[in-house]
Amino acid sequence: MPRTRRARLPKGINALSLSLVLLGALPRPSARGEGSLAYSYADYSETAGRVGVHTTGILARQDIGMGLNFSVTAINDAIAGATPTGIPAPAGSDQVPVATLHDHRKAWETELARQFGRVHVSAGYALSREHDYISRGLSLNTLTDFNQKNTTLLFGVAGHEDSVETFYDVQQVYLGRHSFSGIVGVTQLIDPRTTVTLNVTWARDTGYLSDQYKEVQKTIEIVPGSFFTLVFPENRPSERNSGVVFASVNRAYPDLGGALEGSYRFYADTYGVAANTLELKWLQKLGGAFVLAPDFRLHEQGAAGFYHYNLDSTNIIPTYIPSAGGPAYTSDYRLSSLFAVTYGLNLSWKPRDWLRLTVDYSRYNMRGRDGVTPQSAYPDANIYSAGAQLSW
Repeated sequence: MPRTRRARLPKGINALSLSLVLLGALPRPSARGEGSLAYSYADYSETAGRVGVHTTGILARQDIGMGLNFSVTAINDAIAGATPTGIPAPAGSDQVPVATLHDHRKAWETELARQFGRVHVSAGYALSREHDYISRGLSLNTLTDFNQKNTTLLFGVAGHEDSVETFYDVQQVYLGRHSFSGIVGVTQLIDPRTTVTLNVTWARDTGYLSDQYKEVQKTIEIVPGSFFTLVFPENRPSERNSGVVFASVNRAYPDLGGALEGSYRFYADTYGVAANTLELKWLQKLGGAFVLAPDFRLHEQGAAGFYHYNLDSTNIIPTYIPSAGGPAYTSDYRLSSLFAVTYGLNLSWKPRDWLRLTVDYSRYNMRGRDGVTPQSAYPDANIYSAGAQLSW
């Protein structure tokens, strides 16, 4: 009987994962308000019957006295569609095999924050549940003002403990995945119109890091002269260190009634993946109540050192039970060399001081760059979202 498969968004979308798109669509509360309630809906739909994700979210914030602010975020995902298994396309075809999937995810996050003089401290707890994946996380962040509030320093740490259901070893149905990350950053006001930000993030992941639904294929000589094409689970290394350098500049143009936001992100990890992401956004005021914001994003990455579209071109002998001590291999297109473009348009309307409405559309296009993996493995997607916020 086929297994229910979890939806995994493309790697290029992970920095733009649907939950993050949704949270970005949730309007932020006014700094002068005592509380706010925001709702957002997002639809991520890959073309050609691929993965579709429908997400709803609620974000509530409230000042509770003694300088404390409490917030709760709830996310609900419904996932369905088809996704590549990792098995190469049949001989004579350029269409990679796909498997149908459906899943449902519920996630919650709470945050408690307080201002201590120049230091703003926030602590958070997050929980995400799917039928085969549970994730729990803690975070602690501080923002410290210096130089008459012209300079802000960011320090933060976060950790996650995940439990992943697997299907290969009856002795170990659930395996652990652990992660820890830290961030250090600075935001500097250059002049009344310009701010720059530089953040550095380091993360370490250990445990079962494979996608339990991704597979590889290998033609093996079982007995002399007899060859069989067999399917095996992928096997990624059991540890990964990664780093991110993020830089951005925001520049206001009062004469034009607009502002430019530009950012660059460099990512590298011990899998051998290196990626560059460039994003530009223009925010244009239209009258006193509307803001129109087109944006454009480029993402490119190199392949992991253990990515192979077809294991038949290697000497690797895969196993039916993934092992940290064995060779690493994957045919997951998200770890291949690829290029992605995202462009979109956001419209925000504030008809009242206590009400803000937003709508957003983005188009996502991904293409492979290794000249081997068929383009049918890489998705295109339309992303729609709408949100509303009440403040008091």
